Order: sequence, then C-alpha cells, then structure tokens
Amino acid sequence: MKPLLYILTLFLIVSCSSDDIIKNPYLPDYKFNTNNFIDTRLPQYNKLQLPGNYVILEGYGINGVVLFYAGGDIYNAFELSDPNHALSTCSKLTIDGIIASCTCNDDNSYDILTGNMAEGTTGQYPLLRYNVEVSGYIIRVYNN
Repeated sequence: MKPLLYILTLFLIVSCSSDDIIKNPYLPDYKFNTNNFIDTRLPQYNKLQLPGNYVILEGYGINGVVLFYAGGDIYNAFELSDPNHALSTCSKLTIDGIIASCTCNDDNSYDILTGNMAEGTTGQYPLLRYNVEVSGYIIRVYNN
C-alpha cells in the first residue's frame, strides 16, 4: 500500500506545474523593492507600531501599496488597483477603515486585512498581495 501512495504522490507533484496558476489579466507584474525604506520609528510610519493601522506607499506597485499592521508580527501589503477591473483612472482603490474600494461604477470593495473581496463584490480575483519582510523596526515590501 505504501509504494502505491508514494507513486501517487510523485505523480501529483510532477503533474502540477506553474502553468496551472491563473494569472490576473488586469494587473501587470511590476517588480519593486522598498529596500528597507520603511522604518516604523520615523514619524510617517510610526502608526504601524499599533495594530489596525495602515500607511499608503506611493510610487510602488502599479497604483501604490497599502501596508496594514494586523498585530504581532503580521503585516499585509496589497496593490491599490482593483484586481477585477481593467486599469484606468478610476480603478485605483481608496481606503476607508479596513476597506479598499474602487471608484468605478462596479462598487468593488476589498478587506485590507485579508485581501478578500467584501460582501457584494463581484469578480474572480482578491487583492494582489506583495511580500513583506520584518526585521525589528524595519519593514521591506517587495515583489521580485
């Protein structure tokens, strides 16, 4: 029985490929790195020391990045472009509390804690998540 299980597991590993991953057709893959730029001891970022707060990082990603501090060592970074809408001037998300909303006519909204679509939002894709690395007071957000 065990050899059959090993063979089946190997088959599943080999048969799955990165080609099976669905790419979002609306958002290009921009590479960026904040290069340890975010120091939570600096005045513009010190609210990231308190859970439930966020900062918007302009100049990164496509339309900017929202960096949300959930508490402990959990920081989430998401693209500020609606992942279910073609890029346009209205597809840049605005933040109200923990909800990021599209200003286009589709009323898409997303939770910046999880990146998931808010209730009533139509679409296939959650927010585009970026990588976050924390080292003491320094936070690095990147997509490369």
